[in-house]
Amino acid sequence: MNPIATIDHVGDYVGQAVTLRGWLYNKRSSGKIQFLQLRDGTGTIQCVAVKSEVGEDVWSACEQLTQESALLVDGLVREDKRAAGGYEITATGVTPVGESVDYPITLKEHGVDFLLDHRHLWIRTPRQRAILKIRAEVQRAMGLFLDSNGFTRVDPPVLTPSSCEGTTELFNTKYFDEEAYLTQSGQMYMEAAAMALGKVYSMGPSFRAEKSKTRRHLIEFWMIEPEMAYYGHEDNLRVQEEFVTYVVQHVLQHCRGELTTLDRDVTRLESVQAPFPRMSYDDAITWLQDHGHSIQWGEDFGAPHETELAEQFDRPMFIEKYPTQIKAFYMQPDPERSEVVLCADMLAPEGYGEIVGGSQRIHDYELLKRRFQEHSLPADTYDWYLDLRRYGSVPHSGFGIGLERTVAWICGLEHVREANPFPRLLNRLYP
Repeated sequence: MNPIATIDHVGDYVGQAVTLRGWLYNKRSSGKIQFLQLRDGTGTIQCVAVKSEVGEDVWSACEQLTQESALLVDGLVREDKRAAGGYEITATGVTPVGESVDYPITLKEHGVDFLLDHRHLWIRTPRQRAILKIRAEVQRAMGLFLDSNGFTRVDPPVLTPSSCEGTTELFNTKYFDEEAYLTQSGQMYMEAAAMALGKVYSMGPSFRAEKSKTRRHLIEFWMIEPEMAYYGHEDNLRVQEEFVTYVVQHVLQHCRGELTTLDRDVTRLESVQAPFPRMSYDDAITWLQDHGHSIQWGEDFGAPHETELAEQFDRPMFIEKYPTQIKAFYMQPDPERSEVVLCADMLAPEGYGEIVGGSQRIHDYELLKRRFQEHSLPADTYDWYLDLRRYGSVPHSGFGIGLERTVAWICGLEHVREANPFPRLLNRLYP
């Protein structure tokens, strides 16, 4: 009986007979030779069946195979430098496992809506597989960096009684006799956890009921949110740039094949090294005005502004110290200028915009209580958050990084929908 091998490890079996288990991605024939493109989730490999070398039953089985049929292939592993992965299989046996009839996604161009309707099948294609592998590696790298730097993972609730950002763009649901919402962010819970564990992070889904159709937005997305006790604004930025640098370099090391599948220009990623350039909000406004934009101090940046600002550099950049009036209520004012807060957005190059948002949090009880009143926030739902300032409050900081935007940037994707296995969009809840 042949050993079971996966395509990513066939190089360990050169000159040996193995059994591969997978699906038929494509097939072509030159009369007396059939070329089967087999995929198994770890990669794709060409299996060559020669009519004169296999039995009639094997040849007939090859002829009857259709796209995405499940099958077992027995064969000899050969090194072939012309092959995409460097190896090829000389087939000696083919065993059909599961039939595929009239597979809808053929090897031709399809419209985006059609592909999203068949997302459960679209993810089988080499491009989508590569994106999902990179997504998984990005998540792995994020966890490795944080775990090895003294952070503890803490999982916040998905159902919450209030909004972290204090907005109305929430998904509302009934929680027995109470109102509840799908979480926008786990930040507040991470602040509580940081007071117990020092440095913490969460990794999970977030929901924004924003009626947005831009290429940067999803309704449901994943966020990684570190929070750090006794960390100020400068400490926060240092962790962010080291974190993003580590993630990008990790993907370059572990996903070269997937990046090649995506035709990603890796030189754009190789230049991602800390430290990152910084620009104050004030200077960013001046720069934009000098370059033909009518934006005024006190206004937030849109996608075109972020794109032009970031394109000055070959790596992500920080815009720091935004006006207090356009940022969240919990951000710490700059002690030298109360009209701005100690926050920063990290903008990715190549038009991907903000991938990280973070700030130093207000640690003074009276100031945070005043912010509640200014923003008309209900005391009963936020009293526990004020408790964090009543009992041993310390300066602390944190940030959130959007997984899909980060993956889209690393992969060079046109739209974040491909960075999520089953994206939730404004008009799409299926499949």
